[in-house]
Amino acid sequence: MICQNFNTQQDVQTLANEVAGMKALITLILKGMGQADAGKVIINMERYIGELKDPEQAEVLSTTVKQIKQAYRQ
Repeated sequence: MICQNFNTQQDVQTLANEVAGMKALITLILKGMGQADAGKVIINMERYIGELKDPEQAEVLSTTVKQIKQAYRQ
């Protein structure tokens, strides 16, 4: 799995669809973990964002995590 090459299309719409699918996948995984473990994962993700040196990347990832948290709470 470490050497797996996940090819993707170059067009923006395909990439956007893949990202949306990955957000849904992560949300479903968190829901399947249980509340305590999912909370730990989210805390670790937020901690990771705080350590990023690129503010633009941190903002994008922060928005993504917020979307995942909102979907998780539903």
